[in-house]
Amino acid sequence: MSEPSEGLSNLLHEERRFPPPAELTANANYGAEAYAAAATDRLGFWDDKARRLSWATDWTQTLDWSDAPHAKWFVGGKLNASVNCVDRHVEAGLGDRVAIHFEGEPGDTRTITYAELGVLVAKAAHALTELGVKQGDRVAIYLPMSVEAVVSMLACARVGAIHSVIFGGFSAQAIYDRVIDADASLVITADGGWRRGKVFALKPVVDEALAKGTTGVKNVIVVRRGENDVDFDAERDVWWHELVDRQPDTHTAEAFDAENPLFILYTSGTTGKPKGILHTTGGYLTQAAYTHHAAFDLKAETDVYWCTADIGWVTGHSYIVYGPLANGATQVIYEGTPDTPTQDRFWQIVEKYRVSLLYTAPTTIRTFMKWGEELPAAHDLSSLRVLGSVGEPINPEAWMWYRRVIGGDRCPIVDTWWQTETGAMMISPLPGVTATKPGSAMKALPGVSVDVVDDVGTPVPNGGGGLLVLTEPWPAMLRGIWKDDARFVETYWSRFAAQGYYFAGDGAKKDEDGDLWLLGRVDDVMNVSGHRISTTEVESALVSHPSVAEAAVVGANDPTTGQGIVAFVILRGNTANGGDAQVAELRNHVAKEIGAIAKPRQILVVAELPKTRSGKIMRRLLRDVAENRAVGDVTTLADSSVMDLISSGLSSGKAED
Repeated sequence: MSEPSEGLSNLLHEERRFPPPAELTANANYGAEAYAAAATDRLGFWDDKARRLSWATDWTQTLDWSDAPHAKWFVGGKLNASVNCVDRHVEAGLGDRVAIHFEGEPGDTRTITYAELGVLVAKAAHALTELGVKQGDRVAIYLPMSVEAVVSMLACARVGAIHSVIFGGFSAQAIYDRVIDADASLVITADGGWRRGKVFALKPVVDEALAKGTTGVKNVIVVRRGENDVDFDAERDVWWHELVDRQPDTHTAEAFDAENPLFILYTSGTTGKPKGILHTTGGYLTQAAYTHHAAFDLKAETDVYWCTADIGWVTGHSYIVYGPLANGATQVIYEGTPDTPTQDRFWQIVEKYRVSLLYTAPTTIRTFMKWGEELPAAHDLSSLRVLGSVGEPINPEAWMWYRRVIGGDRCPIVDTWWQTETGAMMISPLPGVTATKPGSAMKALPGVSVDVVDDVGTPVPNGGGGLLVLTEPWPAMLRGIWKDDARFVETYWSRFAAQGYYFAGDGAKKDEDGDLWLLGRVDDVMNVSGHRISTTEVESALVSHPSVAEAAVVGANDPTTGQGIVAFVILRGNTANGGDAQVAELRNHVAKEIGAIAKPRQILVVAELPKTRSGKIMRRLLRDVAENRAVGDVTTLADSSVMDLISSGLSSGKAED
């Protein structure tokens, strides 16, 4: 490809700069010198970050890249992830520090100190051992957002077992596929969890999954959360409270090799065999802890941190469990949705716990925009000092709203790019250093090497667009795809094998300053009459119109142009649906912002977009609708009825010019 989009030079140009607050800069965890230190001695830089952790045995080699693309980091070193997340803080006299403020959707709360978390993890580790779980065994975890989810992951890490967390919205078939692929011997689930004022079933879905065929599952541990009646197999099933509560309060943890597998996390594929991304312990924990400390300028003694992701996704692994707890942070964990019981629930929580560091998704921010400024304005958000964005590129309009309405025009925004495969943040501003631009993720973090290249792997100049690649190995990198090394090499390393680059699958642009603008997946770059147009830039153009709260754009097959642009938009709450006139206005607005070639073929005004429970827009389903195909699997959606409404309305909003 050449340019990912003809309109990029216009749309992804930003004159506004927001330098960090002077007070933050003066006390920042990382200054500009971190970039120079990493550039001068990259491996020495990572040695320094690894030493922020507690190691039982020091490493003899920082990186072994002799079998590229298979990496070994901190060779010979031994540590235990659970000890680093809990025990070492207690031993340092921080046992009374709050680790978790849990807020349940019904309003129930739990406050867990590091000392109390240590007891819970010790008991759970003994419970795993009683059931025969040992180093290298796989444990599937299918739980709601809960203290037990965190404890389960840490208990697995403590005994050297490999956890595979399955998002609580996945179907029985998805669970079965993952259990079979990982050959899990144990499943940890709950009778149910809370969502939008109701209890949704979990244990029955596990039962259905395990009934689909022969598996290696010997036991199912069930957390009592929803007070549901569930079927029990006396030979297989056991209540968490009956098994775990009776275990000893202390547990002696073994140190494991730095390359000991820590977890498998399956990417949310829509077709074909699920892809089990494998992460190991030492490098992953090093980078998760460092990036959390750096990107949020964490002051563990005073900050209250809240990542609104689900533990079922990699963001929950790295920035709810391993990164924050390794850093001794105090954090909020919330079970439920942003609009239960009211649409200001998030701001109630920020105010209640005096949250200072908030990490959420652009989709969620745009939803808040749709709901209106008066909701956050009714709460005291003055405790906030750094805001984070994760999950997809954030359009400048949402970025500015986040800064102004939520951050009071004083909080730096760290727009972070990374993947399940990278394990931890790769691109992000440093809040005490970077003068940020709305919509740009800016630069790679110190220690990380990225570039934007053309089709043959040649770096593009500033102002150019192309493919995002990682040019040097990094500690938290995936170590493979579970049981499928050929797929690992083919998927991530084959395109630029000559250069040894990892291809992220995303398009990106360098602006005139060399700052990075992420454009989403390459397969979300549309080809309209030979012009390559990013769905992200069309979405940003639509959301820049004052009547649009949120937009999702897909490319649909078109016999004339190759692909036609089809947009689905949600209007702001105080905007009336003006029908054809409004659709025409929006189409012309896109043409004005980008160019006539980017004018959507169709725009459909909808009440909601199809989203997973983590807030990710399922554009493949919108593409099914746009191309008049039967809609694919909707089991991962928060509300599957959304697709029926969208399908029935597609006949409107058409244009042929």
